[in-house]
Amino acid sequence: MPFLVKEEPSNYSYDAFAKDGGTTWTGVKNPLAQKHLRSIRKGDLVFYYHTGDEKAVIGIAKATADAYPDQADPAGKAHVVDLVPVKKLARPVTLKEIKADARFAEFPLTYMPRLSVMPVTPAQWEAIVQLASHN
Repeated sequence: MPFLVKEEPSNYSYDAFAKDGGTTWTGVKNPLAQKHLRSIRKGDLVFYYHTGDEKAVIGIAKATADAYPDQADPAGKAHVVDLVPVKKLARPVTLKEIKADARFAEFPLTYMPRLSVMPVTPAQWEAIVQLASHN
């Protein structure tokens, strides 16, 4: 199943992620976001979303392993996942575009704006990829 992760571009942009060649996705605190992160499996594709002023899907990443317990969490509840960049989208797909498209009525991004990790249905994935390919 595909997913979407969010990051403030001034903190860690897709370009920085691509330059690094990958990262361990850490720091997810929200229980629902943690639940979704724990569901990520090796090979899952993940949209990389810029929050803040941009509010847009920027690129695609891939999980290189299943999510696993965060060694930095003394309670042992938090999980992390290793992601590598796949590609930057031809153009960003903005939250405004997504909210204006009926295909995304059930997409958590449109009604749970603070959720930092969320599932994406295959139909939603294809719709975002399609939107990114149009100028």
